[in-house]
Formats: sequence, C-alpha cells, structure tokens
Amino acid sequence: MAQDSADSTENRWTTLLIITGFVAVAVAQVTNMIVARGNAGAIPPFSLACIRWSIIALGLAPFVLGELKAHRREIRAGAWLVVLAGFCGMFLCGGPVYIAGVSTTAINMALIMALSPLVVLVVSWLAGLDKIGRFQLLGLVLALAGALTIVLRGGSADLMSAETLVGDLLMVMAMLAWSGYTLLQSKAAPQVSFLGRVCMFAAVGALLSLPFALNEMWAAPQRVFNAHALGVYLFAGTVPGIFAFAGFAYLGSRFGTVRSSLVVYIGPIASALLSLVLLGEGPDAVQLAGGSLILAGIWSSLRK
Repeated sequence: MAQDSADSTENRWTTLLIITGFVAVAVAQVTNMIVARGNAGAIPPFSLACIRWSIIALGLAPFVLGELKAHRREIRAGAWLVVLAGFCGMFLCGGPVYIAGVSTTAINMALIMALSPLVVLVVSWLAGLDKIGRFQLLGLVLALAGALTIVLRGGSADLMSAETLVGDLLMVMAMLAWSGYTLLQSKAAPQVSFLGRVCMFAAVGALLSLPFALNEMWAAPQRVFNAHALGVYLFAGTVPGIFAFAGFAYLGSRFGTVRSSLVVYIGPIASALLSLVLLGEGPDAVQLAGGSLILAGIWSSLRK
C-alpha cells in the first residue's frame, strides 16, 4: 500500500511537471506577440527581427555546429530548401509581425497564428498526403468563421479601421508563411536535428532581414541602439526564441509531434492572459466569439 501511494504521488508530480512544461513552452512562444504589441513600433521592425534571429542562430550554434559540419554536403545540396524555409518561417514571420503589432492586438495575433495547423492539414489533403473527414471539415468551417469574425470585427463598422485591418492581414500572411515553413522545415536537410535546422533557418532570416535593418539603422540609429532596445533584443532572442524552440524540440522528442501540437490550444489563452496583465488589453466580445470558434475548429480538426 505504501508503495502504491508513493507511485501515485510520483505520477502526480510527473503529470504536473509535464503540464508545466507544455504551458511554459506555449507562454514562451506567444511572448513574441506581446513583444510585437508592447513595442508597437518603438524599435524598427526589421532591426528587431534581424537581431533576434541573429541571437537565436548564435545561441544555438555551439550545440549544433558539429552536426552541421558533418552534414555540410547534404545541406549544400538542399540549400535552396533551407533558404525557402528560412524565408517563410523567419523572414516573413519576423519584421511583418512587428509591423502588425502597431495596429492589431496580441490576442488577435495569437488567434490568427493558431490557424496554421489547419492550413497545414488542408495543404496536406490537397497534396494527397492526408484525408479530411467530416470532423476535420467541420473544424475548418468553424475556424474560418472565427478568423473572419476577428478580421472583420464581427461586421461592426465601429470596431473596424483600415489600420487594424492591415495589421490583421499582415498576421494572416505570417500565418500562411508559417504554415509553409511547417511543411518545408522537415524536408530541408532532414539529416539534421530540429535545433540544427532552426539554427540555419534563423541565420537565413537574419541575413534576409539585414538589408532592411541596415536601412532602419541608417535612418534612425537612436531607435535601434539604446538600452531599452537591447533589453528587447535579448528577451526576444532568448524567451520566444532559444527557449521556445529548444522546449518544443524537447517536447517533440519526449512525447511525439502530435502531442506536442497541444501547445496550439494553450497559446491563445496564454496570449489573452499576458495581454491583460502586461498590456492592459483584455479580450472583447468579438475576440471571445472568434477565438471560441477557432479553438473549437482546431479541436475538431485535430481531435485524433
């Protein structure tokens, strides 16, 4: 009996640690939206993206440099896929996201990005790699309705503006780009580990952002180089950067890709709570309605 009680206590602690890990990774991921909204254009967007991806690439490099050297021939042969994945996942999901943060909320950003797994499902179906059943179809309809509710502000002219619409559309573009990255990232240098590929993609994102960043640095150096900006760079590079990617890699290796995708459900909720606490932006009725439809759609589509 004593042994059973000890085993039960150990299992509860293990379960609590697992849940904490999933929540921590989800929170780390959505803090990039908090940075985008909290920064709201104070730091030029491509400078922030370029320095953030540079920190991630340099931070991961000591741990993956050996395997990158070992697979340099394979990487060179598929270099165009590496560049394309970096363009989609890091460049298009870098500067444009920080531009969107000027006009749309962190909650909207997280909810729109949560649609990415459904886009991946649709593309896989169109490519003949997956099948869509009635629950998946229902989920897609619900999620699309939720996305339209958020982007169109429920059809209310009082809540809509050209500026907020541009911000939401930029996030839709980033979400589609992230979906493309999701489909490409395992095919670009598949011999390399997940973190090794992230290191390469981050380097590509930094290089592609560099010309835009140099222009911003020339035009407004005081906005790029200051103590506040340095703190933002370090936070964005480490928390929603190195920690989030490394944490997701660990979850994937420990629990598998399917279970790791549960962070998709936690992200919008974490974003709403962080937005309320840190930015003073709580969810409104439109976001609650649209978010409920999106999360219901994700659950229905990915319930297996």
